[in-house]
Amino acid sequence: NWSGSLIVASLTGAFGSSFLYGYNLSVVNAPAVYIKKFYNETWERRYGFSVDESTLTLLWSITVSIFAIGGLVGAIIVTPIVKFFGRKCTLLLNNVFAVTAALLMSFSLLAGSFEMLILGRVIMGVDAGISLSALPMYLSEISPKEIRGSLGQVTAIFICIGVFTGQVLGLPEIFGQESRWPYLFAAIIVPSLIQVVILPFLPESPRYLLLEKHNSSKAEKAFQTFLGKDDVSHEIEEVLAESRVQRNTKLVSILQLLRTRAARWQVITVVVTMGCYQLCGLNAIWYYTNNIFSEAGINHETIPYVTLSTGAVETLAAVFSGLVIERLGRRPLLIGGFGLMVVFFAVLTVSLTLQKTVHWLPYLSIFCILAIIASFCIGPGGIPFVLTGEFFQQSQRPAAFMIAGTVNWLSNFVVGLLFPFIQSGLQTYCFLVFAAICFAGATYLFFVLPETKNKTFHEISQAFAKRNKVSLEMQEMNHYPGERKSSAEQESNFTSSVDNGETKKGIV
Repeated sequence: NWSGSLIVASLTGAFGSSFLYGYNLSVVNAPAVYIKKFYNETWERRYGFSVDESTLTLLWSITVSIFAIGGLVGAIIVTPIVKFFGRKCTLLLNNVFAVTAALLMSFSLLAGSFEMLILGRVIMGVDAGISLSALPMYLSEISPKEIRGSLGQVTAIFICIGVFTGQVLGLPEIFGQESRWPYLFAAIIVPSLIQVVILPFLPESPRYLLLEKHNSSKAEKAFQTFLGKDDVSHEIEEVLAESRVQRNTKLVSILQLLRTRAARWQVITVVVTMGCYQLCGLNAIWYYTNNIFSEAGINHETIPYVTLSTGAVETLAAVFSGLVIERLGRRPLLIGGFGLMVVFFAVLTVSLTLQKTVHWLPYLSIFCILAIIASFCIGPGGIPFVLTGEFFQQSQRPAAFMIAGTVNWLSNFVVGLLFPFIQSGLQTYCFLVFAAICFAGATYLFFVLPETKNKTFHEISQAFAKRNKVSLEMQEMNHYPGERKSSAEQESNFTSSVDNGETKKGIV
């Protein structure tokens, strides 16, 4: 059941969060020539001579990849922020970073300072790092388990829409001109303002309110709002069943989560999926699409319009994944997506290598790029975020998202910084590196990943119990060793902390 509040919360949260992440992945692509010219003119005005080609390449690589450094910072600081402010308020406060970054980048040309543009990219990365952890956490906690996967895919869908929007606004007829490229960065303010206006009228995560703030009254109202019904006793009872395992625990730190034997393979799987999410090579295609199409023999004036097809295919594939994820499941989409990427990366390598010998091969290269993008968005593009929210109990979730975010952004930085050098060193064989990574990821997931479709958080923990070599009882105790009390004492403590005269006896 998709209530109106659930739809508005997911769309508004994603528009001011994951949309901006996707937008900032592609927005630097179209005006790259003009920004490099701006760097050279600024350098010449300051020092009296033009910047050499290697230094300009380094400055541009830093501009592109430093977005990931900001993302890493955001992923690191998100845990204490979501703990103190909650999921919804974190998304709202995060807009301060977005607006600040937009102002710095849009006024960099007027101020004659490329440092402002680079600093703005860092701050925008902080915004993305926070939002890519806080948003999936929020969506996974407000949705019923029957549609948790579909709602989680909203994150990926809006990343794709953001990429496509950046490509459209970067067309020469709009902002893709030398005098207008700062407007591309000023446009960041619009989604932020929309989120600030709408999101305050929606409830906080009911699981956060019940399990971390012990406010059963607000949690019940939040469930009623998001589910669109008055009787939410079943949903509250499901959350309380999880809380009986961890009711006397505090939020788990990263070190404690890494030491928890009962969550060992969940952590490893999240690290693998998030690492492959970035290292599979798709961001390299986004960052340097124009160069790839140019190498494929596409006319320079035609490239911006051909690039639009990549954003459109990505968006359609992400929507398709959101529609079928609750029918097909996470496992076949994720493994199948990586498997198809291996095939098309191999064909792309052959096509780029032989394109000068056969006149139609450049078109095959374009098809392969579109097929790689579609394969990525069918599964790997959004499911890693869904799995991170599904694998862990409430007390472990913030630490898990910090680990996932750290791996995500470190891998993003590596790809953004090294791909130009990998491309120049390996030439047309550079994509075989990404094919190998996709193959390794698909193989690991085939042997390790259980299906999580339509399962509660507790049932997913059970699925990992055997691989973690712990009994179910031991797994429950290992959430926080040494802090479990007798059942009677736990029930008494929990009732006194949650009830406060508000919780209905029937629910307890």
